[in-house]
Amino acid sequence: TPEMLIVVFAYLGYAFIGFLDDFLIVVKKNNDGLKPSVKFLLQSVLAVVFYICYTYVADTSIEIPVLHLSLNIGILYFFLVFIMFTAESNAVNLTDGLDGLCAGTSLIAIAPFIIFSLLKGQHDLAMFLLAVSGALLGYLRFNLHPAKIFMGDTGSLAIGGLLAATAMVLKQELLLIIIGGVFLMEVLSVIIQVTSFKLTGKRVFRMSPLHHHFELGGMKETQVVLMFWCIALVFAALGLWLGVI
Repeated sequence: TPEMLIVVFAYLGYAFIGFLDDFLIVVKKNNDGLKPSVKFLLQSVLAVVFYICYTYVADTSIEIPVLHLSLNIGILYFFLVFIMFTAESNAVNLTDGLDGLCAGTSLIAIAPFIIFSLLKGQHDLAMFLLAVSGALLGYLRFNLHPAKIFMGDTGSLAIGGLLAATAMVLKQELLLIIIGGVFLMEVLSVIIQVTSFKLTGKRVFRMSPLHHHFELGGMKETQVVLMFWCIALVFAALGLWLGVI
């Protein structure tokens, strides 16, 4: 289906951006990788492309959870999709900072969307999400502390793009905020930290993203990861409940 193609190309497109960054760092020995401005530009271009493609096959409405209302927000839908893709891909990328953290929270976040896909009869999308989940499980086996392999931007940006595209085609854009609550916490911690330091010269957190704040507070890496997994489970369960009631 056209929706399925959008999800697949979002996954591959954001993976390619991450690959360029990893390639420059690992192969070309350029520790800076892609410039942040270039990376954001590429993420933005893909977001616009997917918005245009999606509006050819669907309308610009969003579903209001619990109320079961469909609200057409017109041009505002463009800004919603733009924020979803750019914010979610960067948020998942920021979460990839401790062994097992990103893979575990991503697995948990994908699970509700598998159920939503089945409930909406989009079995091809459910199979694709299950395949990605299987890959993440295999990866997680070797990424748990002490990690033997690492995801890099190739994986984290791909997962962020996948979650955004899946939420879009399933009309669960608002629930992505809840289901991806851990990713939202991580990116907000960076925004708050940077804003506070620029305006007042003071830091709100010991270090951002948020998982480092707890590490510097004395928690072991494995304890922080387990705590974030538990938080992700709560967010995912809440999002799933709101999506099915």
